[in-house]
Amino acid sequence: MPSIKVAEYLFRRLKDLGVASVHGVPGDFNLTLLDYVEPAGLRWVGNANELNAAYAADGYARIKGIGAVVTTFGVGELSAVNAIAGAYTERAPVVHIVGTPSRDLQEGRKLVHHTFNDGEYGRFARIYEHLTIAQASLRDPRTAPAQIDEVLRQCLLHSRPVYIEVPMDMVHQYVSDERLALAVSTPEPVPTQIQDDVVARILERIYAAKQPVILVDGEIRPIGIVDEVQKIINATNWPTWTTNFGKGLVDGTRPNFHGIYRGNYDPTEVQDFYNGADLVLCFGPHFSSTNSYFYQIIPKPEVAILFTDTEVKFGTEIVRDIPAKLTTSRLIQTIDLNKIHRYDPYPSLPRDELVSFSELEEDKPITQDRLWRVFANFLRPGDILLGETGTAGYGVREMAFPQHTRLFAPVTWLSIGYMLPGAQGAALAQEELMASDNYHGIKDARTVLLIGDGSFQMTAQELSTIIRLKQNVVVFLINNDGYTIERCIHGRKQGYNDVSRWRYLQAPSFFGASEDTYTASVRTWKELQDVLSNEVVSNGKELRMVEIMLDREDAPIGPLSVLIDQQRRTGA
Repeated sequence: MPSIKVAEYLFRRLKDLGVASVHGVPGDFNLTLLDYVEPAGLRWVGNANELNAAYAADGYARIKGIGAVVTTFGVGELSAVNAIAGAYTERAPVVHIVGTPSRDLQEGRKLVHHTFNDGEYGRFARIYEHLTIAQASLRDPRTAPAQIDEVLRQCLLHSRPVYIEVPMDMVHQYVSDERLALAVSTPEPVPTQIQDDVVARILERIYAAKQPVILVDGEIRPIGIVDEVQKIINATNWPTWTTNFGKGLVDGTRPNFHGIYRGNYDPTEVQDFYNGADLVLCFGPHFSSTNSYFYQIIPKPEVAILFTDTEVKFGTEIVRDIPAKLTTSRLIQTIDLNKIHRYDPYPSLPRDELVSFSELEEDKPITQDRLWRVFANFLRPGDILLGETGTAGYGVREMAFPQHTRLFAPVTWLSIGYMLPGAQGAALAQEELMASDNYHGIKDARTVLLIGDGSFQMTAQELSTIIRLKQNVVVFLINNDGYTIERCIHGRKQGYNDVSRWRYLQAPSFFGASEDTYTASVRTWKELQDVLSNEVVSNGKELRMVEIMLDREDAPIGPLSVLIDQQRRTGA
């Protein structure tokens, strides 16, 4: 019978699923496992630490559809815990592979390093039971292939991280390769009469609606209905908004797309129209406090139809076992567009708009009330834009996007520092897709990171990976002298919201960039205009870094500016 080693089988499966690069950090319990990465045709990235590696695998997975990170037992996997928790929360399909001590060490309860020195080896795996959708401990060559396949299937099915333990002595064990003839795939939904009845019920509501709208949330990505939702938006031409999580997943250039719905922070005419809707089709809801503007955007139950993974919710009524992929596909196939409401004339509702530099006074300091809409002029189709938790994460919500622009912004986990290694992983996935001509026909897209000074200090080491891999990343560092988002919330003048004042533009040199790496610092609108129009910044192929100097209490218009204004009025 043909055979293959456990490590070969595992990495072959990852490659078959579309993983081309594996993130991680070497450690003595995973070294022999890592020997098989490159022979499998995969690129070993090698990150600065395990937290960054898992953040990067998350960013990679959100663009590529699946990512992988390898750590060592104990110290390595615990360093990655925070990132894996975020991947679970925001549904990034990351395969976390852990090299563990050999089976004889574990079964003999030997006292070894990276343990609590008490012979107990299972604690860390039990932690990961709470952070991953499926787990496997490879202990028997006879069952290892089936275990690997099932865990990977669960990763794809639920778009959440999974956990695979590979003891050192299992790495070289031979297993059957029979299963490799069959692809790891998710089960296809089986049409039923109940599903037909639900679609008919949805259509009845659609045909009766006189003021329908669409709300798109970010879980349309993990549940795999991005294309279907876009077709519904195009076909109905109904006013469409997204959440922070959903922005960038659908075409922001369409005339019926009106950006992120912000509840009470939107103009009165937008609130009145949205609240006056008699039908809200909500796709992929993820109604965390941050993503829903503290629950303001959640549609009224009596007008809402919500499409989740396997449920359709009619207000408070839940119909289970109705896969979103099947439901949305059936809607597209069966809807009679002659029966739906057509807005004629189309309502006058604001859209994401660009601001031109010609509207600004050249020598005035840059301020966040205009910065983000001006900065949107820099973007081009296919760019990946990352706005770190902080003022940047709120600012990117205002920006008008070209087609196929993907947005990473604060959603629920909000772990500051995520976006820098996340950019490394996302840029790598973008590069691979463009190389395979599988990126909307685009060949010149960039990854653009907007990150605050405090967040940058959390994970700055990963700049070195971006430099080493010669990745096309433009870093705009928002230097507002500390944790401005925290100052907005509380402690406007408190020292605990300060950070050390780094010489940020020396970071590329320190982390190994060439002497001619582009860096610049800007304070005025004219300086920003000159930088954004610079040929190297726009069309360079490796790291470029720009420092944008802002006032420490300046915030984008919206929740943060309201909060800090309240503190100023009360003298806090």
